[in-house]
Amino acid sequence: MSYVERQNLSVRMECKRFARLTLVFSKKLANLQASVALHYAHYNFVRVHRTLRRTPAMAAGVIDRLWSVENLLEEISR
Repeated sequence: MSYVERQNLSVRMECKRFARLTLVFSKKLANLQASVALHYAHYNFVRVHRTLRRTPAMAAGVIDRLWSVENLLEEISR
């Protein structure tokens, strides 16, 4: 249960569209979906986690090197 709560906190802190009492919101569902997808892609492929000392995608064996934001945007644009 604590893993779920930690994930919820991470999403709310990183993606301001889920923070309470904020002016940042999505008028369209497609914009919200794009924001969430971008957050999770950055979280899993670009951001190095302190406990893992690498990205979750590297820990799972999905990728073999650290991605930059530019690499992420190139993959998204394909």
